[in-house]
Amino acid sequence: MDLFEYQGKQLLARFGVPVSPGEAVDTVDDAVAAAGRLDFPVVVKAQVQVGGRGKAGGIKLANSTDEVRQHASNILGMDIKGHVVRTVWIEKASDIAEEYYASFTLDRAAKKHLGMVSAKGGVDIEQVAEEDPAAIARVHIDPLVGIEDYHARQLVFGAKLNPTARSGAIAVLKSLYRAFVELDADLVEVNPLILRPDGSVHALDAKVSLDDNAAYRHPEFEALRNISALDPREQAARERGLNYIGLDGEVGIIGNGAGLVMSTLDVVNQAGGKAANFLDVGGGAGAKTIANALEVITGDPKVRSVLINIFGGITRCDLVAQGILDGFSTIDVHVPVVVRLDGTSAEEGRALLAANPRDGLVPAATMLEAASRAVELAAEGAGVSPGDTSGGAGKSSGTNGQGA
Repeated sequence: MDLFEYQGKQLLARFGVPVSPGEAVDTVDDAVAAAGRLDFPVVVKAQVQVGGRGKAGGIKLANSTDEVRQHASNILGMDIKGHVVRTVWIEKASDIAEEYYASFTLDRAAKKHLGMVSAKGGVDIEQVAEEDPAAIARVHIDPLVGIEDYHARQLVFGAKLNPTARSGAIAVLKSLYRAFVELDADLVEVNPLILRPDGSVHALDAKVSLDDNAAYRHPEFEALRNISALDPREQAARERGLNYIGLDGEVGIIGNGAGLVMSTLDVVNQAGGKAANFLDVGGGAGAKTIANALEVITGDPKVRSVLINIFGGITRCDLVAQGILDGFSTIDVHVPVVVRLDGTSAEEGRALLAANPRDGLVPAATMLEAASRAVELAAEGAGVSPGDTSGGAGKSSGTNGQGA
């Protein structure tokens, strides 16, 4: 879960990372009022979860009320790389002597935390890595040990930071690492980390990405989630506790286990179709979970067929079959549903479906057969031949030219 700058700063401040005072607002009048409370000069900063705000005109210095009003009016509603600005952060302006970069993340290959510091801050770290990789100091930290003073010194001295900044930077790095660990973050990044004329070191920006897998330990973080950025389908799935990612195809996919779902997407593609989503109901999914998944999938207007591919291990196929029947009974399943069941209680599940036939419910014996049939049915619903992407005469405009 990626946070906005202001959210990241508010969290980092709890761990002793020095940040500038500011207020998040969503109207021009509130921006003017916030600036008055902070005193001039202030910076008006677009809050979007994408880089390049400054180049796009989303960060402006304001020395007066009129300038705040002008900048806030221009920035609110601005489109920055496909992200619409709905919130601006009004921040007390800082004097800058030098700009640095600092971050902590996880190096999965090394199975350790990775700290990085560079004296070349204020620009994309990818650019620095490409043009001058030696300018980035890197230190691996054993998660069981945590950060020690010598780790922070290696980073600061390795990056050749200004001697004036060293003690302040070491203190900030230790606080930043503690935030990284205690927040269960995938990434904490400050760019730029600035040296001010008075010799203090200060976080002028913050990029924080939290690990969704640790959300159960941090129920308070749900309030930080940017709901407006979610695909409506993904929001519907989240409300039902489903692991869902929206795609652009027309064959809805329901499976159990990430590996099986990924394989199902590949087989659908092999059969000439395109998947509309990734939906993993997980192990041990019961009837209610399956019915909820079917409701989310069929609520997508692009979906023209559904493929349910279940291999029962912990999951019992008879409960899956009951969930499918429950879905047909409680929601408007207006597209054909192809079902392939195998594994635990598969015979019972297939027998249950056979004893309770439903219009549009199609059994399949193998994954390839199921995928081929789902693609065929999606094509029939769109009025095209499988694999045809030409969008010829007689096709519904709702296919977006995708065919099957």
